[in-house]
Amino acid sequence: MRWLPRSASRVLAATAAGLTALVVAGQASAQSLIRDTEVEGIVREWADPVFVSMGLNPTDIQVLLVNDDDLNAFATRGRIMGVNTGLILRTKTPGELLGVMAHEAGHIKNRHTLRDGAQNAGRQPMLMTMALGALAIAAGAPDAGVALLGSSQYFGALGALHYMQSQEGEADITGARALEGAGESGAGLVSFFENFRSQEVFSDARRYPYFRSHPLSSNRIETLRRYVQEQPHYDHRDSPERMAQHALILAKIHAFMDPPNATLRDYPSTDTSLPGRYARAIAWYRDGQTEKALTAVDELIAGDVTNPYFQELKGQILFEEGRAAEAVAAHREAVRLKPDAPLLRVNLAHALIETNDKANLDEAIDQLKHAVVAEKDNTMAWRLLAQAYASQGKEGEARLASAEYYFAAGSEKEATQFALRARSMLDPGSMEWRRAVDIVLASGATPDDLNDLDRRDAARRPATLN
Repeated sequence: MRWLPRSASRVLAATAAGLTALVVAGQASAQSLIRDTEVEGIVREWADPVFVSMGLNPTDIQVLLVNDDDLNAFATRGRIMGVNTGLILRTKTPGELLGVMAHEAGHIKNRHTLRDGAQNAGRQPMLMTMALGALAIAAGAPDAGVALLGSSQYFGALGALHYMQSQEGEADITGARALEGAGESGAGLVSFFENFRSQEVFSDARRYPYFRSHPLSSNRIETLRRYVQEQPHYDHRDSPERMAQHALILAKIHAFMDPPNATLRDYPSTDTSLPGRYARAIAWYRDGQTEKALTAVDELIAGDVTNPYFQELKGQILFEEGRAAEAVAAHREAVRLKPDAPLLRVNLAHALIETNDKANLDEAIDQLKHAVVAEKDNTMAWRLLAQAYASQGKEGEARLASAEYYFAAGSEKEATQFALRARSMLDPGSMEWRRAVDIVLASGATPDDLNDLDRRDAARRPATLN
């Protein structure tokens, strides 16, 4: 399922209030990656202790949220784990989602080799962490700054991945042990498999992609069940707080992915829960009922003044309505409440730039610098940084930021071209100049190549008259 924005111009203007979509080349109507600080934060809060228990460094594990309604998840080389929104929405408890993630981490820990097309799918996708917001699928609008990631074959190859049955059992036990070590129950993983036990009698054409790549059998389920039932934490159940977080994740994904009328049907006004009110606010915003959405968000903020994501959503709504100056206050508050979230800083910087007030550029640049320190591959931050520097007339810094943009995007040729231009305009020996040199050298050039270039440039300059 996808949401097409109300207009292409809105896509260009949008910031990351909610789920941020990244279009896959050639498959804009199919899979894409999404970014959302709130959802990512909750999922990592649950999963990171399990990764640690498994002997993995959480910072080495890249968890990708894939915008696809199919029930699927995967693990590939490079310690990359992908989880489809379709799988998340079909989990009934936090324990089921955490169990699946523990299982996938088990494949990573055990270095399992994926069969049938794994060579191409195993390479790391080119993650373009663009702050476009609100799950805006920018299909057909490459000028929106949506850098295409990977290739159309990437997700196609993922559909062809296949683990051996023995590897599945090993990943089950590895995941269950890690859950136990983190004080969690493996019952969620068992119940998840139980929910889809019927998949083993379906033909491959009728199976969910997850169970095509992860063969399921009664013996496997029973082996896992026996193991987890013997563990001390088997009876541990999800806390009310975690259940509430799970309900909120489902509501937010539904609200950003489903048509607004479907969200309003599934979360009617009689639903006074936080997820229900949150979902309706998002649905009204996406439906163009701006004032109704703002009123709903203000009520959410009044109920929890410490929640940065309510402020983020308010800033997004105002920004998309062309009210950038008003959006700044909300985004600034979001950053104040959660200063360690780079996407929130990108939102604030984007709003500051769009006020078209040069007095705001220094603050925007400061926010973007913080963002790229935390996420060096955040292409949206680099693109905005180039824009801000250019508006200040700092052409060398602007070209360096453009070089960083292309470097993060994996476009080596363009990165080198912009870095060479930046190098010629920056103060020799400065930190920025050295970074431009680093980018050029990363392309395969040598210091001698740069010296030769300098000599040729000097020879082309007209002689200075005495």
